[in-house]
Amino acid sequence: MLVLLPPSETKWAGPARGRPVDLERLSFPALNAAREQVLDALVAVSARPDATAVLGTPRGLADVVAANTSLRTRPAAPASAVYRGVLYDALDLPTVSAAAARRVLVVSALWGLLHPRDRVPGYRLSMGTDLPGTGPLAAHWRRHLTGVLAPAGVVVDCRSAAYAAAWVPDRATAARTAAVRVLSGGAVVSHAAKHTRGLVARHLLTRPGRPPRSVPALAEAVREAFDAELLAPPRPGVPWTLQVQAPPTAA
Repeated sequence: MLVLLPPSETKWAGPARGRPVDLERLSFPALNAAREQVLDALVAVSARPDATAVLGTPRGLADVVAANTSLRTRPAAPASAVYRGVLYDALDLPTVSAAAARRVLVVSALWGLLHPRDRVPGYRLSMGTDLPGTGPLAAHWRRHLTGVLAPAGVVVDCRSAAYAAAWVPDRATAARTAAVRVLSGGAVVSHAAKHTRGLVARHLLTRPGRPPRSVPALAEAVREAFDAELLAPPRPGVPWTLQVQAPPTAA
């Protein structure tokens, strides 16, 4: 089983001291050339007067965007600590066992793919950005992730739409993939969706017994803790949909 996550908008800037990011130590070294391209482009854009407009961030976050200029020198920390916010608060990755955390991958606008243990600094960049020097980031990463990410077993896709565009499973993988869709009172809502996806991921990573080996078994595992319905793919090559009702605490 593999759990695919989006990053969080909210990120810890990182510790005051320590080593900066070392691309050679990150997982998936085949992505390093593509990472360098995005990193160089982001550092350059973040130094511009119009950086917040180009990156689509509120002007009130100008200091966060400006911090992108020091991405190569700022101390790094495990991605499990850097990513914060609604989904990651619910998942609480630092308390998940190391063996279970190895089943998690984060699809990132800056780094492409990360394991929770990979050490990176905090940054500000979303997958929906058309970044000068790379073009639309979803298209940039789709070119590179297609040849690198070839998961075996069941895939639990907790990504949002923008990050789902950066990697589309091939036909065989789609048959083993369930995209988690969250409903609250019959409607899809952002805050509840993020929180519930975090809870679903945590349940799957911490429940006793073997991980599910098929999409129907995955649905049964989720139903242990949630009201969920498994929807078959509308056609070959499209993932299953696992509709999960947000619990009252998430709505």
